[in-house]
Amino acid sequence: MRRVAIGERPDWRDTARRHGFTFHTLDGAAYWSESHAYAFTLAEIETDLEGPSAEIHALCLAFVADAVEDERILASLDIPFHARDAIRASWKRGDPSLYGRLDFSYGGASAGPAKLLEYNADTPTALYESGVFQWLWLEEGLRTGTLPEAADQFNSLHEKLVARFRALRGDGALAFTAYADAPEDRGTVAYLEDCARQAGLATRFLDLADIGRDEDGRFVDRVHAPIPRLFKLYPWEWAFADAFGAELDVTTTRFIEPPWKAILSNKGLLAHLHAREPGHPNLLPAFFEEDPRKASLGTSFVKKPLVSREGANILMVRDGAVLAQDHGPYGGGRHIRQALAVLPDFAGRRPVIGSWMVGDEAAGLCIRESAGPITDNAALFVPHFIVPA
Repeated sequence: MRRVAIGERPDWRDTARRHGFTFHTLDGAAYWSESHAYAFTLAEIETDLEGPSAEIHALCLAFVADAVEDERILASLDIPFHARDAIRASWKRGDPSLYGRLDFSYGGASAGPAKLLEYNADTPTALYESGVFQWLWLEEGLRTGTLPEAADQFNSLHEKLVARFRALRGDGALAFTAYADAPEDRGTVAYLEDCARQAGLATRFLDLADIGRDEDGRFVDRVHAPIPRLFKLYPWEWAFADAFGAELDVTTTRFIEPPWKAILSNKGLLAHLHAREPGHPNLLPAFFEEDPRKASLGTSFVKKPLVSREGANILMVRDGAVLAQDHGPYGGGRHIRQALAVLPDFAGRRPVIGSWMVGDEAAGLCIRESAGPITDNAALFVPHFIVPA
């Protein structure tokens, strides 16, 4: 794994505009960055990232199967009591998931195994730029000679998303919702709509404010048309806290992601996985904050809220001193404590590896690069390629 200076294409913004990548710059700050890229060997991709991703995902599904039958586990994740029947029902029906992103600390084969930091299993973004725009970057780099001849990319994300939509059960129609005025969320959902249409589904977009419930408990749009299936870029923990959250177990609407994904999008998962697989090479020791076994981590650790986003309310401590801390809106709840795995340093920048899962298959990766050890909403998206053998 290497950070390689490439040089950005002078017309990449025009290319982005033609392909609908409208959120490459957010609030005046760069988000997409192609002045450099990360190069991997094929063995690093297949052995160190792709294989472990599929294995960890399988461990996660086995955990969900146990969690839905165990009130103690659901309570340990602070999942509201009123939401648990909906979670159980969605799992037992076999409601399918679409995608998720495992985030790893990884610095190349010589640095040791990739270490799971968290599982963004419910509402991850960075999807279009992973599946489409960085692939276009690769194709143009091969065409112009900027990249080595026969360079490749770990990226079957688009094809797998279309295939996954095609396999979803239902009546052939699917509604999508997100905050319409949030450029990154709207761009992510627009891309997923396009994948669904390529799979033969009829789609429509609804702003979150356009969705309500009728007297029969069905989710409906503003003209009271029922919504049989809904993809929502809206976290389950927020939905559980909403006014309709107590009635999710009786609605006929089926959701993507399904309610059972709330178990995997909770950072308490990390403590449970470690307890189940304490010697796993890709799992960091982790404990709930109230667990006295957290003392085994010593004076170097990361403290994380059970639910948080974009690095909010993360505290990193090394040798008893604060290494980094983010203040945000998620600090009031319970926390876990995880062993410290500082992101590797490449020329003063710190990449986190996002490994995409579509259904139950590893489908590609993305790299988000930050100046500090916490990956927050100021991180840059940087493309990658596989060096030819």
